[in-house]
Amino acid sequence: MNSVFVGVDVSKDFFSAAGLDGEGKELFLGSYEMNTSGFSEFIAVLSSHGERVDRVMVAMESTGCYHINLYSFLMGKGIQAMVVNPLLIANFAKLSLRKTKTDKKDARTIVKFLMDHHGEISQLSISQDLQDLRDLSRERESLSHLMSAIKVEIKRVLRTTFPELESIGDIYTGVMLRFLQEYPSARLVRAAKPKAIAKVLKQPYVGNKLTFSAEDILRAAKSSIAVVSPAKEIILQGKIATLFHLQERIDEVTKLLSDLCKATRVEDLKILRSIKGVGPKTAAPFLAEMGKVDNFLSHKKLIAFAGMDPSVHQSGKFMGMSKLSKRGNRHLRRAIYLMTASVVSKNAFFKAYFLRRKGEGLPPQKALFATAHKLIRVIFAMLSQRTYFKAKEAI
Repeated sequence: MNSVFVGVDVSKDFFSAAGLDGEGKELFLGSYEMNTSGFSEFIAVLSSHGERVDRVMVAMESTGCYHINLYSFLMGKGIQAMVVNPLLIANFAKLSLRKTKTDKKDARTIVKFLMDHHGEISQLSISQDLQDLRDLSRERESLSHLMSAIKVEIKRVLRTTFPELESIGDIYTGVMLRFLQEYPSARLVRAAKPKAIAKVLKQPYVGNKLTFSAEDILRAAKSSIAVVSPAKEIILQGKIATLFHLQERIDEVTKLLSDLCKATRVEDLKILRSIKGVGPKTAAPFLAEMGKVDNFLSHKKLIAFAGMDPSVHQSGKFMGMSKLSKRGNRHLRRAIYLMTASVVSKNAFFKAYFLRRKGEGLPPQKALFATAHKLIRVIFAMLSQRTYFKAKEAI
């Protein structure tokens, strides 16, 4: 049982902390520097109350990157620490009519919230291994977003330098990207010899299964409406080089994420992958963001944690349109969405469920989210009971 509750408000250079005992009596209130001496001073204050570290519970708001060092330091000392969604604290603070806002007051608000809800939010404390999993998962997600943005930019520039190329083949294949690095415009293609074009297309690193020929590209270049712009040619080559670099990075991070997940969550990973359509690229991020299944009393709690629970607007006889609340973990929500899209296309059981919900009148997007709820119910049962997927048992 916890006998010291601590709320911490973190900023870039300082953090404020307020401590309460089990009866709600204030033990301390102070500010500390965000460095080694400040951390040591904070630990000394906690120790001065004569409590074991396993009876101290600390809560802090998520503040981008600023809270991570203090959080890791406390976990390393064996102190139960957790990071709380700022939205929860902000709503809790609204219970007070006073509008005064200071770092110390915010720390008091956090510790009062912790005292009232520590039983519900204790699952927010995570191990360093799980934090590493989340860091890698979110880095991979960030790289994916960057790749998508670069692809849009490549298409935008190509529509100026060689717009007809899109109708010949997929411009994002290795074949086409390597070709565009050599010949980023219709102007350069027209100036090249047919044998040189064919040679680039037949390089061993791009493969030989082409749906188009060098003649197709030359024919399109001769009748192209492209703008002659050496500057845009250089820009296009640079963006393609950036795309290849991002792909290398995402492959590296994916391997690290997969290896760490196998080392720390191997049984959970096997259970998830027993569902056809769930691969390591979606299973690992899901496990990283979910944490331990024991932290959730039911699949409904897990769905709400992901922000995939329905938000209902009702007053009297008025019933508004329901939609996803989107107030939970957006990274987990994305992982669930990607898993669902995959199982709908590859898993007969979930594809049939998706089609049935569509047949009942749901729009495709709502049918997909209904399938996501079904998938989470199945996964929650599998992880809780330590069983593998069987379609008959999932019905």
